[in-house]
Amino acid sequence: MQFDPTAYGGQVAGILALDRNGERLMPLAMGTCSCEEARQRLSSTTAQLLFAGSRAPEAALSGLYLYFSCIDEAHQIAQNVDTPDGSYWHGIVHRQEPDASNAGYWFRQVGAHPIFDVLRQKAAEIGVDFGPRWDPFAFIDYCEKARRSPGSGEERRALEVQRAEWQLLFDHCAAKAAGRAR
Repeated sequence: MQFDPTAYGGQVAGILALDRNGERLMPLAMGTCSCEEARQRLSSTTAQLLFAGSRAPEAALSGLYLYFSCIDEAHQIAQNVDTPDGSYWHGIVHRQEPDASNAGYWFRQVGAHPIFDVLRQKAAEIGVDFGPRWDPFAFIDYCEKARRSPGSGEERRALEVQRAEWQLLFDHCAAKAAGRAR
């Protein structure tokens, strides 16, 4: 999948353009919001306006905040989206907190998510292979270990898988409700 920020409309593409057009390697552990302008733009609109007709507008907004490491905003939204998509974003927030046990709790709420098959394939291509199915719990552990080895190949692979995960989940949530083949 080639990530195309313009697929989500001009306003979302403009926000993503503030930091690498959806190609940013988000940190494995939370820091501060990476772009105050993105935070301001996001806070001045609604999920329904940004993602009109999307499968999961609130979940997509949570993901957009997460992309810019605006963890508090991402968390606040995700915890109020009572769906597997909301639980998935919530799990990522806690994985980046880092709070592995809380992340695990939220990934148990997700169940088998529709992006898992493609994510497993992308992760294997990057060099992170947990077997025949995507294992979000193994990835939590992988991120915990990679975080303790800054600058390592393991950290780089974890960052790249996390980016692929963000792109796939964001696309899943932001896609039009009728379904956009990607």
